[in-house]
Amino acid sequence: MEQIHILWISIGVLVILVIWVIAKYNLFIKLRNNRANAFADIDVQLKQRHDLIPQLVATVKGYASHEKETLDRVVNARNGAMNAKSIDEKIVAENALSSALSGLKITVEAYPDLKANTNFMQLQEEISDIENKLAAVRRFFNSATKEYNTGIEMFPANIIAKMFGFRKEMMFELEVAERQTLEKAPEISF
Repeated sequence: MEQIHILWISIGVLVILVIWVIAKYNLFIKLRNNRANAFADIDVQLKQRHDLIPQLVATVKGYASHEKETLDRVVNARNGAMNAKSIDEKIVAENALSSALSGLKITVEAYPDLKANTNFMQLQEEISDIENKLAAVRRFFNSATKEYNTGIEMFPANIIAKMFGFRKEMMFELEVAERQTLEKAPEISF
């Protein structure tokens, strides 16, 4: 009789363990899909950004024809970003594009006539709007990534995550140089 109780207890524990494993697995799938969905929002903004860059480059070329190297970096970075396939590849490529665009902004500072050009100003406003939207969706993406990474790293769920091949995912963070530029106080001159 005692062996039957032990058998039922063992079966009960096993059933609870199986249910727990299934629940954790499904949670990881949900978190991974939330992260992918968050990156889909980023993709929309990146597409708009990629569509505006050739117009911006063409406008700047008219004024700064000898700044070919900077413009080529922007174009090459845009092409690399458009050709990136995985989320991680896109993050790396977009960081390179952001860096190239920062170089372009510095180049533009040397051309007061360009800064006053109506087409250029409109493009700058559109790109600035997209960059602001990108920052917002990047925060949402990083939040989803953090939630996913935390979920798969916590004990004992990390055992289940390793069993099923879930791995820590990359955040969409600013490059070190870009972060330093943003953290630097603006220079004001009269």
